[in-house]
Parts: sequence; structure tokens; C-alpha cells
Amino acid sequence: MTASRIDIDTIRRLPKAVLHDHLDGGLRPTTLVELADAVGHTLPTTDPDELAAWYYEAANSGDLVRYIATFEHTLAVMQTREGLLRTAEEYVLDLAEDGVVYGEVRYAPELLVNGGLSLSEVVETVQEGLAAGMAKAAAQGMPVRVGTLLCGMRMFDRVREAADLAVAFRDAGVVGFDIAGAEDGFPPADHLAAFEHLRVENVPFTIHAGEAHGLPSIHQALQVCGAQRIGHGVRITEDIVDGKLGRVAGWVRDRRIALEMCPTSNLQTGAATSIADHPITHLRDLGFRVTLNTDNRLVSGTTMTREMSLLVDEAGWTLDDLRMVTVNSLKSAFIPFDERAALIRDVVLPGYEL
Repeated sequence: MTASRIDIDTIRRLPKAVLHDHLDGGLRPTTLVELADAVGHTLPTTDPDELAAWYYEAANSGDLVRYIATFEHTLAVMQTREGLLRTAEEYVLDLAEDGVVYGEVRYAPELLVNGGLSLSEVVETVQEGLAAGMAKAAAQGMPVRVGTLLCGMRMFDRVREAADLAVAFRDAGVVGFDIAGAEDGFPPADHLAAFEHLRVENVPFTIHAGEAHGLPSIHQALQVCGAQRIGHGVRITEDIVDGKLGRVAGWVRDRRIALEMCPTSNLQTGAATSIADHPITHLRDLGFRVTLNTDNRLVSGTTMTREMSLLVDEAGWTLDDLRMVTVNSLKSAFIPFDERAALIRDVVLPGYEL
């Protein structure tokens, strides 16, 4: 099927997988308004449509630090058990409505304790909400599997605590770990002890790298810290000249290290200039294991359907390309091999036989 024949309704029905999506970046605008009212938090506007537009405009600054600052409001309404339960449940239902059959949701527990919940209570509550969402989605004929990645904030000092939580909850829905936050000036090796602990405990992890900071951050994430995937990684192109791969780029491609690419988000933070020229297409052509992701659905005003449609319309992607990135995501998901293989074989491949 050629790109011109894939309409948005077809794309919406395709089975999808997303590996890089933040819980606190994907609230429904209506939910944000209602929860803010319940806790007495002031928003830029209380009109849901205007609020969605405000987020999208505020995030289009081309600056990662300002992009991250938009999370002030979502985090403010996620400090209570009620807020976390609703946010997590709706997160799953929104994925299911978008055709996602496997998702990994990430968040930093340390940012959600201002209302008196402990770190463990935050994780337990989010898992309860996710489970409720998965049960409702299945009952509605839209089954979706969602695993959790716990994040440590790289500019603070609680990363090891977050890693300990990932170990403690790895049999209760937590499938991996990440560090998030401002990249520049906060190298991943600052938290080497946490990553060494995760490796000893056999907990997989990804690291945000190669977005606001360049090639050295990718090299450090891989070769010093031992990341199994790279969050974003768009600046791997700095190690590719006229199609010739440098040592870091060659390592990433040849060892099938997944790049969690988020086109719309990358445009907003200035890591890419356009969808047509986004590195995901060039890296696809060079044989990298690229995956397609939303990053923050509210902040970026996006969905997996929209990300796929943009690549079809502006970068000439075909049905085969969309199937490929979906399979790539599942191959690199942090769940057991047999579960990944079953999703590919029984759900994804049949879903692309149009």
C-alpha cells in the first residue's frame, strides 16, 4: 500500500505500540481542569479547548527547559490518590482508543509526593489505576497491555531511590527504568550507582539522551551506564557523514539498540526542524531500529495516529514503514520475549493485513 492510500481512519485502526510516553504529559484537558478545581490549583485557563491550545503553543518554544516547565500544572493535580487513579485509568483508555495494543508509561514518583503520599504509595496507586484502565479497555473490546517505567530526575538526588522502587515493583507491573529532566549539564553518569544496581538486579533501563545534548550523551548512556534503549537519540546523526557511520552510530545500529523517536516533540524542543526532515526517516533507511512515540500527548497535542499520519503525509511513509516501527517497538519492549513475540504474531501482523 502506498503512502497516498493510507487515510487517517485506516491509521487509527492499525495496532500500535508506544515505548516513550510520559504519564504527566498526557492528561485530558477536561480532567486537568476538573482536578485543578478540586485541589485549588490555578490554570492558565479553565476552558478545556483553550487549555489544550495553550499547552501546544507553550511547548512550541524550541527550548527543552521551557517545554519541561509546562508540566507544572499537570503535576499539581497528580499529588492525591484520587488524581493519580483517574489520571492512570484514563491514560490507558486513551491509548486503547488510539489503537495502541502495547504501551510503556513513564513517570517520576519523586514528583508526586507533595500531597503526602510516600514513593511506594504513588507507585501502588498508579498501578491500581492502570489495572482499572486495562480491565475497562478489555471489557470494551480494546485490549491493551501497559507496562510502567519509573523515572529518576537527573538534576536531583533521588535517582537511586527510584531505581530501588523499580526493583521492588518489577513483579507488580513495573517493567523498567529511565532518567528524565533537563539533559544539558546533567550527564547520565552522575547516577552510575543507580544503573549498576539495576544491572545487578536484571532490571532493564532506557536513558533520555541525544536530544538537548549531543553525541557524548548517547555514548555515555550506552558505554558507561549500559542503557538498553535510548530516549529520543535524534542527535545520533552527528555521527553519520554521507551515509558513513561513526563508532557510536555503528554500535547503535549493529546491536539493534532501539531509538525512542518522538517527531512532534522533537520539533517543539528544537531537536528537529520538520517532519519531512526528521532523522527518523534517514535512520530507518540506514537500518537503525527506530521506534515511533508520542512523548507527551497533551503537551505536544498528539496521538500515535497523528504521529503516523504526519510521517505518511510529510515524509512519504508507507504501510510497511508503519508496520516496521510497530514491530521494532515490540521487539525492544521491556517485557518477556514470548509475550513480545505473541503480540507481534497474533495482534500486530494480522492487523496490518489490509
